[in-house]
Amino acid sequence: MTTETASPLISLGGIQKVFGAVQALSGVDLQIHAGECLGLVGHNGAGKSTLMNILAGTLEASEGSLTIAGTGLGKGYLVQDAGRLGVRCVFQELSLCPNLTVAENTRIIHPVLKGFGWRKRAGLLIMKQLDQVFPGHGVSASDVIGDLSISKRQMVEIARAFTVTDTDIRLVILDEPTSSLDSRVADQLLNYVNQVTGQGVSVILISHLLGEILQVSDRIAVMKDGRVVACRNAADFDRVSLVEAMGSTVVAGAAPRRGEENSATIGEERIHMRPSGQPDDQSIRAQAGEVVGFAGLAGQGQTEALLSVFEGHGVLPSGARGAGCCFIAGDRQVDGVLPLWSIRKNIGISSLGRMRSGMLIQSERELELAEAWKERIGIRAPDVEAPILSLSGGNQQKVLFARALGSAAEIVLMDDPMRGVDVGTKNEVYTIIRQEASQGRTFLWYTTEMEELDYCDRVYVFRDGIVSETLTGSDITEENVLQASFKQVSGAA
Repeated sequence: MTTETASPLISLGGIQKVFGAVQALSGVDLQIHAGECLGLVGHNGAGKSTLMNILAGTLEASEGSLTIAGTGLGKGYLVQDAGRLGVRCVFQELSLCPNLTVAENTRIIHPVLKGFGWRKRAGLLIMKQLDQVFPGHGVSASDVIGDLSISKRQMVEIARAFTVTDTDIRLVILDEPTSSLDSRVADQLLNYVNQVTGQGVSVILISHLLGEILQVSDRIAVMKDGRVVACRNAADFDRVSLVEAMGSTVVAGAAPRRGEENSATIGEERIHMRPSGQPDDQSIRAQAGEVVGFAGLAGQGQTEALLSVFEGHGVLPSGARGAGCCFIAGDRQVDGVLPLWSIRKNIGISSLGRMRSGMLIQSERELELAEAWKERIGIRAPDVEAPILSLSGGNQQKVLFARALGSAAEIVLMDDPMRGVDVGTKNEVYTIIRQEASQGRTFLWYTTEMEELDYCDRVYVFRDGIVSETLTGSDITEENVLQASFKQVSGAA
């Protein structure tokens, strides 16, 4: 890695960005050196993604200076200029075209791929890169993006950012790149980051998984309220000091499981479902007051099992279907937010029945619900009438939590819902989940983050669409989950 005494590859000075009355960035100074991995952390709404959008050319700074490889860039700096200068960005909200194939999406950032046989050349290019970053990825160049799982879409977007044709890469920005990847695939990416930085490519890694930041970063910059409040060598931080620099309080230890806390009483059985094709007597059960986890490698049938429950298969009693069951999607842009609506309407949509007076919805009740959850879950917005898309990705996810938890649903289904949510908010949501469970709610929680399984009473590990192992209590460990993820179930096809 180039030392900090050398001229920086990229220099941002006094960067400001204003959206109407909102000051998103308040004079950011930051430098990135050739061949280093710069970790960038901060709470949702701290300005990280806005700053990276300016660096990637998708947003224009209101004030400030930007220099890349000695070239001063002013007004009119666009995505095309960023590409010409070797800057690529993997956005938190993925930018692939869902109606195009993997190869066709690769062509979008490589206009040099043209003429007869360009699809074949684009396919070979992206498949070579996928093989390098994610061995065993299971993606084909002819796959249509919209048909892929979110984890595979994320793999394609990451691999595409590292492809090279006529322009060398200087900097790759990774904004929450592992948010939909399981631990095995995430490790593949982090190993590749170490590899390319050793070859002189710079990487900016934005992640709320602080272990990842500490593992691969050379330096770490902390943002808060639109400013960089700390920037030091990664070796000078640990998890506690990093969280404190972000302005959060560290919560010591894992949450107690049901058997350890002996608080709420487990109630009636609400879910009893046997996955399709299950060769043995394993079945998914969940009672009132339980938090039940789904684990395993990504794309092994966890989401499909949640959808089966949502559709009413095996849910007891039958009245739990519909109004009694709500779903928090991990892919918020496809399955979560209603993009044309306000924050208030996005929160209230699952509670309209309780807000009716005759045939009309009482808007004051909807406003009261939205305001209450904005405060309780910490949604960073001037008011609840603001458009949902004016929020950062993590704050949009908070709205989905508010929608579900503010409803009267007895069963809450969560499909890896912590994508892009900061560590402080995660701890608050974990506390809310246990509080709601203690009052009788049932949670089914698919997560790719091992530490989140500490909040579960029981964990079902999936492999090839079926349950390979059921873990409880002290058996819920990373080692046991990984072993079960590769376990061959007797009698399985």
